[in-house]
Amino acid sequence: MEQEVPVTIHSGKPKELTEEPRYETPKQQSEISETLDQALSRFKQSEFGTLMLKGAEKATEYIKKNPGQAMLFSVGAGAFFGLLLKKK
Repeated sequence: MEQEVPVTIHSGKPKELTEEPRYETPKQQSEISETLDQALSRFKQSEFGTLMLKGAEKATEYIKKNPGQAMLFSVGAGAFFGLLLKKK
């Protein structure tokens, strides 16, 4: 089965950039980092965050106590989502 692939041929040299690319400055990076740290700490202190941490601890304990069963659950969940989301 053959497919046709469109080919675009550009003539001449590529156009020069009119503006210099903008890069994040270290100041912007530090501001973003601080904002994310603050949001994460607020999330951890919230009621939902503490519930998530407790759930994660319980899941870790279950996996350590029952590694085989946990692996089978994860394989089953992966297969289920793979079938659910597969392309038609």
